[in-house]
Amino acid sequence: MVARIYRPAKSAMQSGLARTKDWVLEHEPEAAREVEPLMGWTSSRDTKSQIRLEFDTQEEAVAYAERNGLAFRIIEPKPRAPVRKSYADNFRFGRIGKWTH
Repeated sequence: MVARIYRPAKSAMQSGLARTKDWVLEHEPEAAREVEPLMGWTSSRDTKSQIRLEFDTQEEAVAYAERNGLAFRIIEPKPRAPVRKSYADNFRFGRIGKWTH
């Protein structure tokens, strides 16, 4: 089983960068999820998919994987383009976009 080491991206509902600085180690799923016929719940026989470990640095996550004999792959984070926009730009003279209200 291969483990993924990555830095999570921020969610769409989040404006700050909280919980995006840590590195995460997760196991890739071994078996597909199944739908239980009686209640319709989704289940899995893979218990390692429930494990999510967080580390301060990438090196700590790699050291943990090597120490425990886990095969791993590192997913590098994509750099985020800076947003150069202010609230005052919505009311600027000569604005290109149309007003929506």
